[in-house]
Amino acid sequence: MNPLRPLELIYPPIIKAHLKTIEPKYFPLIGESLEKQLRYQPDTENRNRKPLKRPITFGTQWEVRFGPGNIFRAFYKVNREEYQVEILAIGIKKNSRLNVGGQEYEI
Repeated sequence: MNPLRPLELIYPPIIKAHLKTIEPKYFPLIGESLEKQLRYQPDTENRNRKPLKRPITFGTQWEVRFGPGNIFRAFYKVNREEYQVEILAIGIKKNSRLNVGGQEYEI
């Protein structure tokens, strides 16, 4: 397996519903941040990218933080065999609350 081979980012249809609760002015930032953070080493931990200790309801393995004040969260899982990263949820975190598609989660 070539570790430098770019992985394909997969956005399931539910992501459109998640983005409806985020101001459109942030869409370019979200796309660029996910591309930069997840295209090559999505399963390498760093300051803003971490494996989840206890997955929330989306069946995710990893979380990446980004945006002004790191308010955005994207949750994803990595399939190295298929060279894919599936984005499972995108939301906004304020304090200990995560809002994904209009639904609030306490984390």
